[in-house]
Amino acid sequence: MALDDRPRPGKEPTITPEAKAWLVSLACNKAKDHGYPHELWTTRLLARHARKNAPAAGHKCFAKLAQGTVCKILGHEEVKPHKVRYYLERRDAQFEQKMAEVLCVYREVQVLKKAAKSRKSCKPVAIVSYDEKPGIQAIATTAPDLPPVPGVHPTFTRDHEYKRQGTLSLLAGIDLLTGKVHALVKDRHRSREFIEFLKLLDTAYPAQTAIKLILDNHSAHISKETKAWLATRPVGRFEFTFTPTHGSWLNLIEGFFSKFARSVLRHIRVASKQELKERIMAGIKHVNRYPVIHTWSYKLAEAA
Repeated sequence: MALDDRPRPGKEPTITPEAKAWLVSLACNKAKDHGYPHELWTTRLLARHARKNAPAAGHKCFAKLAQGTVCKILGHEEVKPHKVRYYLERRDAQFEQKMAEVLCVYREVQVLKKAAKSRKSCKPVAIVSYDEKPGIQAIATTAPDLPPVPGVHPTFTRDHEYKRQGTLSLLAGIDLLTGKVHALVKDRHRSREFIEFLKLLDTAYPAQTAIKLILDNHSAHISKETKAWLATRPVGRFEFTFTPTHGSWLNLIEGFFSKFARSVLRHIRVASKQELKERIMAGIKHVNRYPVIHTWSYKLAEAA
């Protein structure tokens, strides 16, 4: 009886390895390349296309191909043609050089922090990480929010409908030595708003202090208007260090914006743009009551 119960070879597989390879190759193309209005394949569409076209390609075993079989074949090869994973192509030929310049500024921040602890005298310098956060929506509710009620609903309840009141831009820079945040809230973020922010920094620091900014290559930062205003300031007053193209993640202010969006701006509802502006500035004041000195560590050891 034990001999009769030995594993048997089973039925010969009807789907050939060549047919599987043909299906996987087909899945690695876009559906639109085969005349469909869809951008990418769905497993149902792929199975239908294979049933229709496989026999002519010499794979009659796919004449009755099921959607589940398609999923098994693609899953075995770890191919997911219905999904998109994004990547960022490096378009700045001087990326490494510009990144090194930013890292050198962060290295200078470390040196200045150590000098401050040891009370060594050095040239007064302020290093500010700056960027804009545009498109902050002023959204109003159309009905009052309902507070949590024990035993009924545990969360705040909000009506699905809302009313758009417009958008605002937050222009902010964080002092990497003190943690203080300098900020303006404006309707737009053109050259004139950026110059207004520079004037804010100009009045915030003593005249003999060199102000170094880490910022991206936004057109307002390198415009004729900005350069003309900078020319009116004393030599050495402002110094810009630009992040590489698609390298805004090198700017510490992005971490602050992320935290601000997840705390102050999360689920925010206001009656007007003016109220949104007041709430944002109140949030900045709250941050400055408990300043956090941010520290950059990624690849800092490689900085010259």
